[in-house]
Amino acid sequence: MAKLYFLVVLLTGLPLASRAQGLWGARSAALGQIGTVLEADGWAGASNAAALGLLSRPTVAVGAENRYLLPTLNTVSLVVAVPIGYRRADVLAAPVAGVAAAIAGAEAPRYGTVGVTAQRFGGTLYSEQRLGLGYGYQLGTVRVGARAEVLQTSIQGLGSRRAVAASLGGQADIIPRKLTFGATLYNLNQARLAEYQDERLPTVLRAGLAWRPADKVLLLLETEKDVEQDADFKAGLEYQPLPALALRAGLSTLTSQLTGGLGLRTGAFRIDYAAGWHEALGLSQQLSAAYVWEKPGKP
Repeated sequence: MAKLYFLVVLLTGLPLASRAQGLWGARSAALGQIGTVLEADGWAGASNAAALGLLSRPTVAVGAENRYLLPTLNTVSLVVAVPIGYRRADVLAAPVAGVAAAIAGAEAPRYGTVGVTAQRFGGTLYSEQRLGLGYGYQLGTVRVGARAEVLQTSIQGLGSRRAVAASLGGQADIIPRKLTFGATLYNLNQARLAEYQDERLPTVLRAGLAWRPADKVLLLLETEKDVEQDADFKAGLEYQPLPALALRAGLSTLTSQLTGGLGLRTGAFRIDYAAGWHEALGLSQQLSAAYVWEKPGKP
């Protein structure tokens, strides 16, 4: 009973909005858990389904996270993203009149990209399991996406509950290759987890900006608002001194957490590491890896 009480107290001290949506990928974790405006990898599509629209290569990714050095707060994740159709190279044209094909997303998948996610958090006393299906599509400089996620929570001795949460996402290149806006709405259907006290999953709105002042520098800002909690303001910086290396740092005001990490690219593999420091709870770490298939030479 004492262990269960300790776990409940600890869980209530964690940022509920982040747990409700899951934490996807070490890149996002290193950048202050920003996810609305990231793109070009499968983990980004798990945070904002609209990012899938720009993903033109099949991707498989796995990740593992530990929070505050406690074995009961481990998370394992799986992401699979598959583009649907390719545009023929001999007939590529910009989908938006007056906008260059390379900017307007002419190389994006012809029929969008489908993403599947799976995640497990917790231990024997308390655990969460997630299974999600998302779809993203790009038209010109705008990307839209939708995602449905089945969440199951289990407490030892008290059984389990399930709920289905729907979410919408969007991204728009305000200044192509320079400034991007992104937004997501999680649990727009206000899914009910339990009838007791009308317990529902949090409904969370996030919006962010990504600005690239130079080819090697990416600056990010995001605000996250749970309808029942204070707003969380986040900031992130990514610097790429070499094509195969990225250095990252971030912060979150609501959780009073500083984050950092790095990313490595070698051939078709992508490896990312992130660490976060909470002033009261201590160290969290996350490692994720992805394999990206080369796009076939002919559609």
